[in-house]
Parts: sequence; C-alpha cells; structure tokens
Amino acid sequence: MFISQAYAQGGGGSGADMFTQLLPLILIFVVFYFLLIRPQQKKAREHREMLAGVKRGDRVITGGGIIGLVTKVIGDNEVQVEIADGVRVRVAKSTISNILTRGEPVKGGKDDDAAEKPILESRPANDPVRAGGGGLLGNLFGGRKKE
Repeated sequence: MFISQAYAQGGGGSGADMFTQLLPLILIFVVFYFLLIRPQQKKAREHREMLAGVKRGDRVITGGGIIGLVTKVIGDNEVQVEIADGVRVRVAKSTISNILTRGEPVKGGKDDDAAEKPILESRPANDPVRAGGGGLLGNLFGGRKKE
C-alpha cells in the first residue's frame, strides 16, 4: 500500500549522448592548450635558444638579479661572470634570465683569459669599472668624487 512500484527506465545511452558529455571536456582541453601550454612551450624554447647563444662579452642578468659581464664560457652548463672589477663568479647557465647587451665577438675566437682587453673596451663609457670609479659602494664610502 505505501510502496509504489518502481518502473525501470529506458534503455542505455546512445553514442551521441556520450559525445555530448565529452564535448565540454574536449573544448576545455583545447582552450587550455592554446592559452596556457603552447605559450609556455614557446617561451621555454626561446629561453633555451638564448642560453645556447650566450658568449663572451655579453652583459647578462641572473635569476637573483645580479648583473655581470660574461668573461668565459666554461661549458654547456656553466659560464664565468664578472660582477665587479676583478670579481668573477661561476654561474650556471640556467640561472641566466636575460641578456641585456650582446658583446662584440672576440678576434681570437677562443674563450681564454689572454684576450681580456676587448671585454673592458666593450663596456659603456659611463660604466664605473671602465671609468675607474668604485661604483655605488665606492662612491658612498670615499670613492672618487664626481666632478
């Protein structure tokens, strides 16, 4: 009396019904591909090409914000960067985030320490290292006075 009879529903879903259920998921994937995945792959490819083209004399900025001059390409994964006058550090190439200025190619063709002169000459005229000044800290703590 209190229980009504349960009737079985119609047959199973057809192929068209399954397609309409999957269509929103396919559309979402396509949108994610064109808006997220593809631009990231393009940016990563450009960054790899930039790192492959790093050479001696380039002015670079690292991921930590240090700006320096590449004095020597040590290998595929490492470069030597001069961050101040006479202060050189070895940096992993993958930490280089940008190349600020491209250096002139060295006439010797090799990345050895014998050809240091072209690097200093490639610095801008207003660079404190080339001008003989002590940079920001040198000016603050008794460096050469500005005229």
